[in-house]
Amino acid sequence: MSQEIQKLVDSLQLLPHPEGGFYKEVYRSEKMIAKNALPDDFSGDRSYCTSIYFLLTSENFSAFHRIKQDEIWHFYGGSSLSVHVIDAAGNYTEHKVGMNFNNGEQPQLVVPAGCWFASSVSEENSYAFVGCTVAPGFDFEDFELANRSELTSEYPLHSSIIHRLTRE
Repeated sequence: MSQEIQKLVDSLQLLPHPEGGFYKEVYRSEKMIAKNALPDDFSGDRSYCTSIYFLLTSENFSAFHRIKQDEIWHFYGGSSLSVHVIDAAGNYTEHKVGMNFNNGEQPQLVVPAGCWFASSVSEENSYAFVGCTVAPGFDFEDFELANRSELTSEYPLHSSIIHRLTRE
């Protein structure tokens, strides 16, 4: 790990994330949405909103996963980030989160609730530093890590990207 990346990890007290990369929760609203006001697939009350720092290096990837909420990605620095999304209809799209507008990048991206998504750093020997905001607030009970064989079976047209961005 480069000194610059290690400094970010140490300075922000980032922890390893189960899907890959490093993270730290930086905001969780105190107010809650009651379970009875949420869709039936939520297991309990949720914060109004949560946000994290997320750091991913080019030596790693964030594996395909999905959550029950929309997730908003915000670019902070480093290399651009590719966010790979398979939507409910089975369509695959690679989005670029970054500041190179001439290259089709955007500084913010919304991944809709229920979509499978993964991310990877665009440049070799680099990193992407982003933030992720989730509403209603994130809870690991809403998180599902993809199983490579099941996801490939469901979306065989996307088997190469699924294989590249899952762990088994």
